[in-house]
Amino acid sequence: MTPAINSAKHAGIAFQIHEYDHDATAHSYGLEAAEKLGVAVEQVFKTLVVKLDGKQLAVGIVPVNGQLGLKQIAKAAGAKKATMAEPSEVERTTGYVLGGVSPLGQKKRLATFIDHSAESFASIYVSAGRRGLEIELAPGDLASLSQATFVPLAT
Repeated sequence: MTPAINSAKHAGIAFQIHEYDHDATAHSYGLEAAEKLGVAVEQVFKTLVVKLDGKQLAVGIVPVNGQLGLKQIAKAAGAKKATMAEPSEVERTTGYVLGGVSPLGQKKRLATFIDHSAESFASIYVSAGRRGLEIELAPGDLASLSQATFVPLAT
């Protein structure tokens, strides 16, 4: 069990776990997940951590076939500027390794924003806390558990 799965279990929400054999040479962890699970790339979301105004961290969740708009997440968070956080800071703050960062069960709760496209699906897939492991859940449940806001984020 990962902290993400434990978080979902503790909340009592409906979810499914999907596991696949992760290829360490895969160029994109998210695209690999979509392909190996046989789901549309638009339904699989990646969890990215940014630094706002050089100070606090925040989480952006976008489809794996898109890019996180740094201007969009800065605006959503009420910041002037967002940059991608350093990998070591992401791992230390979330408790997860890159490629397995889940928006659920992070060591420190961060302001979280989900691309509004997630709302068009009955369920979406996000990392369950390690490479090769995805959790499928309703977008509203993800937002509730991570105290997230739906906003336009993907470019």
